[in-house]
Amino acid sequence: MINLLKIEWLKIKSYTGFILLASFFAVGVVASNYIVYIFKRNVLDQVEASKLIFSGSPFDFEMVWKTVTYYSSYFLILPALLLVILMANEFNYKTHRQNIIDGLSRYDFLKVKLAIALVFALGSTLIVIITALVFGATSGSSFSVNGFENVGYFFLKASTYNIIAILIALLTKKSGVAIALFFIYTIFENGVSLLLFFLAVKIKKDNHHDFGNLGNYLPMNASDGLLTSPFDQFSGMTRDIIPSDNNKLVLACAIVYIIIFYYWSKIKMMRSDL
Repeated sequence: MINLLKIEWLKIKSYTGFILLASFFAVGVVASNYIVYIFKRNVLDQVEASKLIFSGSPFDFEMVWKTVTYYSSYFLILPALLLVILMANEFNYKTHRQNIIDGLSRYDFLKVKLAIALVFALGSTLIVIITALVFGATSGSSFSVNGFENVGYFFLKASTYNIIAILIALLTKKSGVAIALFFIYTIFENGVSLLLFFLAVKIKKDNHHDFGNLGNYLPMNASDGLLTSPFDQFSGMTRDIIPSDNNKLVLACAIVYIIIFYYWSKIKMMRSDL
């Protein structure tokens, strides 16, 4: 596997798409959190009423893991998009066929792509950890690992996005179609998730049954729902109508979806025509 990963690295290290998207991700992570930092300091901190709602800074070590993972997660679509392109290009240029002819099994081909997806998720998570440490250190607060579980949720979300990207590329085998389908599905699921959220609110209000945010039980939104805004104090004011956070159930759903997508990708790769 290590040798296969080295070969994959040789393929992508000089690829312009990889360099650009990786750079955009790293810059986006830092920039988005810096914007939140500036907004809190120059806007919220200047309003007396906000001090009654927001205690401390979202970049104190007590909160920084939650803050940085939440805002950084919006950029996870970039490494997933890169995987869609890289995977689809294998089929566009028939390099997957040549690899298999040269002795690589179908399953080995898939495994190394999944390993790359895992490496991308780990790399994204490492960037987030470094960013959180820097912001936390500049806040002047004492080091704390309170909320560090959000880093794990971030890694889970990155892994989910990446394996969905690989599955879509396997299903379409065309880079343009795969990219379009990836964005269409993302928008579609977010729309359905919003409708399910309102349905959950209605059920809780009218029938007094709290099933949690139903939208968080969808494939991409399961891992999304584990990362919550550091400014969610507002939601506490309306907790009587907002569905509760069933984190254990949502976490279980996210893990199950990854397993399903893995086996779906494996079946597709093993049975599809070269």
